[in-house]
Amino acid sequence: MTRLNLVLLLAVMASAMYLVRTQYESRNLTVQLDRETRLARRLDVEFDRLQVERRGQATPLRVEKLAKEQLQMRTTTPAITQYVSASTGVLIPLPAPAASAASAPQRPGVRR
Repeated sequence: MTRLNLVLLLAVMASAMYLVRTQYESRNLTVQLDRETRLARRLDVEFDRLQVERRGQATPLRVEKLAKEQLQMRTTTPAITQYVSASTGVLIPLPAPAASAASAPQRPGVRR
């Protein structure tokens, strides 16, 4: 009987130790999950902020302003446009449109 009691006592002690260890791991995992959830929320907020900032940086007006100021670019006009022939690779000079041709009404279906 004493041996049976001793074996049962050891089984109860082992079970209690296992229960304590399992609860400890569960608490650690819960804390880790909360920490990662907070990090995920913080990253989502930062991602949304960056998306808004990117949209603000890429507005056409801002891009055009930067192109003119920092890169000294200008808008194209027919007077400065040169066309390259695809077959020969030679520049085809085109005359600038005359002021009278620009003011004359065009007939539908006729290309100038």
